[in-house]
Amino acid sequence: MEILKSIVDFVLHIDSHLVELVARYGALLVPILFIIVFCETGLVVTPFLPGDSLLFAAGALAAVDISGSLNILVLWVVLAVAAILGDSVNYAIGKRIGKGVFKPGNRILKLEYLERTEEFYEKHGNKTIILARFVPIVRTFAPFVAGVGNMDYKRFITYNFVGGLLWVTLFLAAGFLFGNVPFIKENFSLVTIGIILVSVVPMGLELLKERSRSRNKSAAPASVK
Repeated sequence: MEILKSIVDFVLHIDSHLVELVARYGALLVPILFIIVFCETGLVVTPFLPGDSLLFAAGALAAVDISGSLNILVLWVVLAVAAILGDSVNYAIGKRIGKGVFKPGNRILKLEYLERTEEFYEKHGNKTIILARFVPIVRTFAPFVAGVGNMDYKRFITYNFVGGLLWVTLFLAAGFLFGNVPFIKENFSLVTIGIILVSVVPMGLELLKERSRSRNKSAAPASVK
């Protein structure tokens, strides 16, 4: 419970934590941010780490950092590499060990689940890799499932690259341009929660569309009769 409380506190007050870290570590904060973004996207065991809010706060801090420790262009390059590399590693882990857990006779991780996953990524893999970037937790698991589902790597790396650049660019730029607006600065905790909620919208809309299409398909035979 104490660990969970610390994580929630870090996410909701990430701006103040970053200010403290910049004061303490200076330019060494950049590799620390690299590690956090890499782990959040690259390891299925760390989906709780901050992603969207971290990028937004880093961009906001870079806008007012007169010491030069957080140069926005350096941050953009380093964190984009972290995001793309993280997804690539996650995909490789899923591809290497993921299939091993789907075995005939396994009542929980059934082989048919893997077959469905492969079919899903064959149809929707491109959109999934990009949209998942903007959905906390889903962002961490999507590349792993892509590896498990044997998504073609050339397709994966292309959309991984596009999604990673879009994600890092949008949130860093938003923080850099708007993070220090008085209202946003004074209500940063609420803004952080808002960012997380808004991040879920694209995937939610896509799921609703998919559900609507499925209902239409299932209703089609009945209407013919």
